Amino acid sequence: MDPERTRHARRLFAGIAPEYDRMGSVLSFGQEPRWRRFLVSKVNAIPGSWVLDVATGTGLVARELARKNVRVVGLDQSPDMVSRGLDAVRERGLDGRVRFALGQAQALPFGDGAFDAVTFTYLLRYVDDPAATVAELVRVLRPGGVMASLEFHVPPEPWARAGWLAYTKTAMPLVGWTASSEWYRTGRFLGRSITEFVERYPLPVQVRWWQEAGMRRVRTKLLTNGAAVVTWAVKSTPVLGDESADLEHRDG
Repeated sequence: MDPERTRHARRLFAGIAPEYDRMGSVLSFGQEPRWRRFLVSKVNAIPGSWVLDVATGTGLVARELARKNVRVVGLDQSPDMVSRGLDAVRERGLDGRVRFALGQAQALPFGDGAFDAVTFTYLLRYVDDPAATVAELVRVLRPGGVMASLEFHVPPEPWARAGWLAYTKTAMPLVGWTASSEWYRTGRFLGRSITEFVERYPLPVQVRWWQEAGMRRVRTKLLTNGAAVVTWAVKSTPVLGDESADLEHRDG
């Protein structure tokens, strides 16, 4: 399986692994570490549990999860990212808790219900069928397990949205340019891709993907005036009347 969006993501992120950890924080004005911590706080896995972190990149979320004394498998399609992730966990003495695997979210190389929790970050903009990808992620989660995701978002308030659009169209590419030509291209792409994704798939649509895949009590939280969104839910046997979702539009 190698659809067009997947190939594009592989090309886009080729060569940016060395600066990935630093630039993610720079491009978000230092907010991304806080977003990751909020994401991980929603994963209530007990020590010793197995957690799958998809689109792990260099393992930023995987490393945060490992500090909860869980065992993590970080999956990514980029060999460069996985290589950097391996170096990072070894440097921090976390290699006993974090493993890495190459693979694609659309066809996970794991059995049904193999993990106690699943996380994914900045993933769905890079797949051809987001709803099917969510269903595949839910497949490898055990019943009762938590799934949580972090994604960029477009601020809903007009004043915040105007500033965000101006930043992503002009400043973000220039900030990327200070690092490398690869980051300049990434900066140019990110704002457009985020806006197009949110316009095509508003948050209620994304929540419906989770519900239709078997997740219940789906909750969302907008962070930093809506520049990011964390979504989390529990996989369980469907119960009549329990289709509720909680979309929180407060800043966090």
